[in-house]
Formats: sequence, structure tokens, C-alpha cells
Amino acid sequence: MTSEAEIHSIDAVLLDMDGTILNSIATAERIWGRWAAGQGLDVDAFLKTIHGVQSVETIRRLGLPGVDPVTEAARITQAEIDDVDGIEAIAGSAAFLSSLPGAQWAVVTSAPRALAQRRIAAAGLPNPPILIAAEDVEHGKPAPDCFQLAARQLGTTAQRCLVLEDSAAGILAAERAGALVLVITATHTHTVETPHPAIRDYSALQIEAADDGELWIRPDGASQSYRLRTG
Repeated sequence: MTSEAEIHSIDAVLLDMDGTILNSIATAERIWGRWAAGQGLDVDAFLKTIHGVQSVETIRRLGLPGVDPVTEAARITQAEIDDVDGIEAIAGSAAFLSSLPGAQWAVVTSAPRALAQRRIAAAGLPNPPILIAAEDVEHGKPAPDCFQLAARQLGTTAQRCLVLEDSAAGILAAERAGALVLVITATHTHTVETPHPAIRDYSALQIEAADDGELWIRPDGASQSYRLRTG
């Protein structure tokens, strides 16, 4: 069953949050859309730029006169913490996370910690054993720092990890960290060109325990399989 697939041995699984284990698009675009309208921006065009990077960077790169990116980002984050209506888990993500050994996975997000914890709870997902959030690294995605930090905290290197991501910034961060990448497309509205294997959601993952207790992760239709070392 594994002879036709390229087999990768991994120590841990690192997962982005928004668009990868949960869908927060409706909530985020509702809040950011109101903010953008208040700033006189083209809302539709602006909303295409908010995913996968830290809020403060989204605002900073606009270069709006008289707007303090740190202050505005804090206000938006609080609004997102207060409003989780519409947050939902990506299909199969809860079962997948529950199948992983407790000390061998982490959530790695560009969101602030308080917002990440709020959204994970709202989606009904398991609490991650390790959560790397915006304030934990100096340089956010697409820099590799967040994935490298998560790997270190799990006692390994990013090169020995499988990263699940959905955004261009996150995929680039994982590539720069030297990690293996599996793309989740559940929230994509158009085809994304990527050299990495891709699945829509976690119903397209086969999870199987090997005789030695290690865990096989097999994406449907992909030529790669991942053998997660356990113990």
C-alpha cells in the first residue's frame, strides 16, 4: 500500500489555524470590512489582502496617514475576540487533531494568542499542546520563524515536520523553514498553483496506526505518505 508513494518520516505536525483547521472568513471579513469602509478603502480589494499575515502588518503596509497600525490592530483583534459568530471547524479537523499524539503537534498562527484561543474554542477543536501566536515571534509569516520555533518546542527541527497550510504567506514560511507542506483548500475560492500535495479537507486524509505504534498519514490522491514517529 505504501510502495507506490514517496514516504516521509516526520517527528511532528504543525498546523496553521485560519483556513486550515477552522473557517473564520465570514467573521474576519465582516469586521475588517467595516474597518476598511471607515478608512475609505475599496473593501472588496482590501479583503483579499488580510489572510495569512499579522493584522498589524496588514495595516502597516497600507501606509495610511494618521493611522497607528499597532493601535488599530489591537482594536480589530478585540472586535474579533468579541465576535466569533460563524466560526466553524474545517471538516474532519477535530477528529484528525484528536488522532495525533499529544506532544507531537502544534498550531502555528499569525493571530494573537487570545484570538487564537477564542477561535479554537468557538470551533470546538482540541486545545493544542503548543500554540505559536503572533506575539511569539519578531517576524511573522512569510518568515519561517514561527514554524522553526514550534519545531524547537516539540524537540525537533522544521525539516522533520509536516506543515498544513492554506495561505500563500504560510506556505512560503513553511518552505523557508524547510518543512514538508500539505495544502488545505477548503476555504479557497480559486485554484492555487502549488508544487505541494493538496486536499480539500481532513476527510481526504487516511490515518492508520502501524504495528509498531507509529502513525501513517496518507492524503487521498497524493504521491506522498507521512510516517509520524511516536514515543
